[in-house]
Amino acid sequence: MGRIAGRFARVERRRRAARLVLGLLADLPRKNCWTIAEWAGETTPDGMQHLLGRAKWDADQVRDDVCGYVVEHLHDDRAVLVVDETGDVKKGTGTVGVQRQYTGTAGRIENSQVAVYLVYAGKSGHAAVDRELYVPRSWTSDPDRCRAAGLAEETTFATKPELATRMVARFLDAGHQAAWVAGDEVYGGNPKLRTALEERGTGYVLAVACSHDVTTGAGKFRADILAKKVPKRAWQKLSAGAGAKGHRVYNWAVIDLPDPRPGSRQLLIRRDRSTGELAYYRCYSPASVPLTVLVRVAGSRWRVEEFFQSGKGLAALDEHQVRRNTSWSRWVTLAMLAHAFLAVVRADEHTRPAPDALIPLTCNEIQRLFITFVVRPVHDTAHRLGWSNWRRRHQARSQASHYRRQATQE
Repeated sequence: MGRIAGRFARVERRRRAARLVLGLLADLPRKNCWTIAEWAGETTPDGMQHLLGRAKWDADQVRDDVCGYVVEHLHDDRAVLVVDETGDVKKGTGTVGVQRQYTGTAGRIENSQVAVYLVYAGKSGHAAVDRELYVPRSWTSDPDRCRAAGLAEETTFATKPELATRMVARFLDAGHQAAWVAGDEVYGGNPKLRTALEERGTGYVLAVACSHDVTTGAGKFRADILAKKVPKRAWQKLSAGAGAKGHRVYNWAVIDLPDPRPGSRQLLIRRDRSTGELAYYRCYSPASVPLTVLVRVAGSRWRVEEFFQSGKGLAALDEHQVRRNTSWSRWVTLAMLAHAFLAVVRADEHTRPAPDALIPLTCNEIQRLFITFVVRPVHDTAHRLGWSNWRRRHQARSQASHYRRQATQE
């Protein structure tokens, strides 16, 4: 918290931000301004809501602090920037960025809010270093709706690959180093993103669809057609990284793609050893690299899925019950900081040998021990009863307001 303390001009806001971050890590069944404020010992949620909505502090500056914290403690010369989006199912239409759209969280089209994240994946750990809210055209074409949700007047529609390009540029322009970028088909199929990375001399291994066209010395082919031409001797069995249940071993093949521009370009093909299912990747590097390096980068993409799982499960990344853009950016930025804290402690613990018959501490176990032994808020009977009275009073006012509105309409 000392890292971001200077972003808050008033000590009250600084202390409340610390309590909010601790609340994000707490073992609460549901985390929002109400539950965290009660857990933190405050008498009402007004202070937490003010911190997220109206208090003067810049979430983007805190995001930059989080990025520097992650890079400093998880630094790896072979680090990979992994970009991906995640959706949070929401009700109603007033929450910023919400519309009916596909989200992998639900696995179908739902009323949801989607955001794109940039994750720094190094040998010792991984954590998010940037975030951008995806604002659909249905919002950017309605200035009044954008204004009501707190979006800037100059907000224009940007695709998910454009948001990814913006975040990678911001990371590199800040002086941080990363030799590679990885992502799924949404990003690999976008030529503008690939071109922007090549112009910066940043390597990438980006997934593409089976129908993706690539140009070889023999002409242009679909990726799946080209895969059928790969001879058996060209496949190599390699691990894409260690998982919870062992190494993720696949068969891999690579095809060079001639190009007059500087750099090395390939089509990487992955084949599942059990099902035979194929996956395809467009690859670029400023200089030629061995197949093992491309496989390592491709395997790094799973780190973003691990971040989504732990970020949501441990730091309440997806539990924000806020409507406006400012509140959303502040909540997710502080959640990123909370998760980064766990990732850094985990990385530090993994530098020490674990006792016999024990695996090294995980983020889940660190969170559990930290909240149990370090953070022990005292909640006496009077505090609990006070919050019970506050909730019931709030619900009574809300109920009366609904009845008055209904009577007026009738």
